[in-house]
Amino acid sequence: METKSNAFAATIASVKRNPLAALLGAAIFATLVYFFGFVRLFSVGTESAAVWAWRAWNPETNYEHAKLILPIVAFIIWWERDKLRKAPLGSSSCGWLFIAFGLFLFLAAARTVQARIALTSVPFLLFGIILYAWGWSVARVLLFPIAFLLFMVPLNFLAQATTKLQFVETGIATAICNFIGIHVHAIGTVVQAADKSFNFEVDEGCSGIRSLMAITMLSAIYAHFWQDRLWKKLCVFAAAILFAIAGNAGRLVSIFAVGRFFGQDLAGGPYHMLSGYLSFPFAIGAMLVFGKLLNLRPARLKQIATQKDAVSYDY
Repeated sequence: METKSNAFAATIASVKRNPLAALLGAAIFATLVYFFGFVRLFSVGTESAAVWAWRAWNPETNYEHAKLILPIVAFIIWWERDKLRKAPLGSSSCGWLFIAFGLFLFLAAARTVQARIALTSVPFLLFGIILYAWGWSVARVLLFPIAFLLFMVPLNFLAQATTKLQFVETGIATAICNFIGIHVHAIGTVVQAADKSFNFEVDEGCSGIRSLMAITMLSAIYAHFWQDRLWKKLCVFAAAILFAIAGNAGRLVSIFAVGRFFGQDLAGGPYHMLSGYLSFPFAIGAMLVFGKLLNLRPARLKQIATQKDAVSYDY
């Protein structure tokens, strides 16, 4: 309670020290809520950006997971609460640069009637407001959760760009099946068992934007919380597409295995529906292995580190 009181007192002191910055920050935030939540600019003037986004986060667009982003952001901010309490408060005029860029994006969205661009402007506006009202120390702590809001922007229009993943994942799954004794032949994205027990075609749903974006989101969270260096965080995030490929290839192998031993009707029917959840364990497993590899230290380096620790202890 004392820490919360101190944080509240520090905030009040900052407002008293720079009331104009606090007033402008509050006014900009209120304007942000008004324009994004209530002004109907999109869908032929029938929906605000917030309403459009909620409607766009649905199974048809493969973006229903975006509804979890705001709770995740709230949790991350709560998790970083101690850092926020300890961060010195201030104000930076650099915040206006981010606010100006965010306003430019929103005006461009209104002009082109593209709600996606309006959603893209949200992180820039929020970061600019926080930077201007509370300074760099607070803005640094909140940078990741604010940037995480970019996952709200539906990118389902990129679904056709994932078509090549179908061929890659089909090839990998075919190679694994042949390696473990389930002999199959693949022509493009059509996979047939050598004994004619099943014949499947890998469609976009098995390698589409849904799994790629969801796994990219999980990779960002994993990198932020479990990697201690910026270059490691960037490597994990950049490798998200590899994790998605591993997850979907693992799912395909399981479908082919069920088709081989239990028949195509079960594999292509009930099991196909249930197997959609299997891609995530496979992908998460690949991500954890990759993270472990990033943190491997050669035996010689471990020995040197141990010797340094021993020397430091002696002194």
